[in-house]
Amino acid sequence: MNKTVLLIICICATLTGLVSCQSDTYITPPQFDSARAFGYLEQQVAFGPRVPGTKSSAECRNFFYEIFDSLQIPVDSQVFTFFDLYSQTNIPMVNVIGSFVSDPQNPTIVLMAHYDSRPRTDYAVNPALKNDPIDGASDGASGVAVLLELARMCAMKKPELNIDFVFVDGEDWGKSGDIQFYMLGSKEFARKGIRGKYKFGIILDMIGDKDLTIYREQYSENNAKALNDLIFETAKNIKVNGFIDSLKYAISDDHLSLITAGIPAVDIIDFDYKYWHTEFD
Repeated sequence: MNKTVLLIICICATLTGLVSCQSDTYITPPQFDSARAFGYLEQQVAFGPRVPGTKSSAECRNFFYEIFDSLQIPVDSQVFTFFDLYSQTNIPMVNVIGSFVSDPQNPTIVLMAHYDSRPRTDYAVNPALKNDPIDGASDGASGVAVLLELARMCAMKKPELNIDFVFVDGEDWGKSGDIQFYMLGSKEFARKGIRGKYKFGIILDMIGDKDLTIYREQYSENNAKALNDLIFETAKNIKVNGFIDSLKYAISDDHLSLITAGIPAVDIIDFDYKYWHTEFD
């Protein structure tokens, strides 16, 4: 996994108390296993497209359970059913939640990524592949890979905050323009009485690009500016290339589900990824 993606782990680690961040202090990133982090991404892709309700999706979840179990981080599942108007069938979906508890008296944050991959290839270069699902190496697997590595780091060196690592299903289900059929897993998660439970949330999405460019996202800026400022300040202090300290996009993503539930949340996303919704992701 490239250096920029790995340093995103350091940003998350800074925000969760694994390291401190001051403008006049050199920050040494916490230790991590780069091969392991990239291996998490490769393993997800190896299962095949993680389309909700498929065998590949179930196998990928079992992979998550095994990792959390090995780290002795309690893991739970939110099982729900979505009635799909496209196929007129019920689609089973599952959110995976690994709960790291440092001290029950301390605040809890949520770190979220979607693990599902898109069931169609909207911008296929080869028209014959338009109706095929994508592998979702960056759009899905990359965010989860970073969070799995961060979970491993937390198990080694306890942060001050409690952390729920939430891998949501069904983020990318809808057809283009049908926004009500996107972010299904995070909407379900937000319906489960999370208001007041979390101090803040961070979403990681599409962060696997070797030419990473992450801008301030408009909804994040509007609803969690202090957190957004802290993220971009941290990126500057540890000299992370690819974080552009200006606004560019307003993106409908899983952070909106948290914001709607009253949780300040920021979306860290590279929306300039040229392979987005193509067969090359």
